Amino acid sequence: LEALTVIVDRNRLQILGRTEDVLALEPFADKWAAFGWDVVEVDGHDHDALRDALTGAHPGRPRAVIAHTTKGKGVDFMEDKVEWHTLSPNAEHLASALAQLQEDGHA
Repeated sequence: LEALTVIVDRNRLQILGRTEDVLALEPFADKWAAFGWDVVEVDGHDHDALRDALTGAHPGRPRAVIAHTTKGKGVDFMEDKVEWHTLSPNAEHLASALAQLQEDGHA
């Protein structure tokens, strides 16, 4: 199982609200470790940290990479907003989001 890696997008949001308000998950990493996973926590927006977590040595166990992220990062009206789990952007939203991401060099 050491070849198995799972990436968990830990953005702390779900459809009904913040995860800790709806269904508490903490201590999240400890729960994975209790089942024998090698747990690595990283900033999910840091590509270098993700690459290191995915290519680093495994200690003979499956690896769980917990990627701490912010939903909608870089788009002011979407960032860390629960409602964007179910909303679809209209043409105006899309244009605004793309413009903001291009300003930050992400699109």
